[in-house]
Amino acid sequence: MNTLKPTTEQSSNYDDLEKMTVNELLVSMNQEDKSVPLAIERAIPSIQNFVEQTLVRMKKGGRLFYIGAGTSGRLGVLDASECPPTFGVSDDWIIGLIAGGDRALRKAVENAEDDETMAWKDLEVYKINENDVLLGIAASGSTPYVIGGLKAANANGVLTGSISCNTNSLVSKIAKYPMELIVGPEFVTGSTRMKAGTAQKLVLNMISTSIMINLGRVKGNKMVDMQLSNKKLIDRGTKMIMEELEIDENLAKSLLFEHGSVRKSIEYYKQ
Repeated sequence: MNTLKPTTEQSSNYDDLEKMTVNELLVSMNQEDKSVPLAIERAIPSIQNFVEQTLVRMKKGGRLFYIGAGTSGRLGVLDASECPPTFGVSDDWIIGLIAGGDRALRKAVENAEDDETMAWKDLEVYKINENDVLLGIAASGSTPYVIGGLKAANANGVLTGSISCNTNSLVSKIAKYPMELIVGPEFVTGSTRMKAGTAQKLVLNMISTSIMINLGRVKGNKMVDMQLSNKKLIDRGTKMIMEELEIDENLAKSLLFEHGSVRKSIEYYKQ
């Protein structure tokens, strides 16, 4: 029976998937996906607790680390890697690590997630310490790589949080600030790259974005510190300056090229 298994391993609410039309498959998956934001809404109090505690440490110079395996690890690395270009911060503010190393981002590394000692070894490369925060991401809540990392972090005075998709999971019992996103059985039984992965991605977005806003990396609703790494972003930055300062495009673009960021351009012009 479903109730004997963790939620992420329970049988799909749908069967005979191979007999469905393309439309039936898409409509059914979309129907299942509708449970994701509701699951996150229920978890907002625990997400808030984690973010607020993380901010205390990051405002003092601490860093936020993500660890995970498979889909969970890839999502953590993705979120961390998007913070520097989006918010203009260095790549050591939020750091994502995946079991098996960077090669596991593209191809599965056999047994990488089964070593409880490896996560702490990976973290020690970055000299993780009591000023930092560690977030373990594991849809099942039982990934040894994540469990071992959280245990070692607790023992070394590092603040710990977790994201999982099962109630009362093992990582929730270990992390000081657990977050559980109970999205229900997957459309394809056990395929946590689907609803569980979507929920994890959304919550990671919420965590990193709310942290960056609180650390002053957004002005109004604009990414004023974004990296100007392509034409689209240069055009966006130019329009931000034009809107804020009420100046023409040529002057806005010259300010942007001279000062290298939207924030610096606006501050210089307003002196």
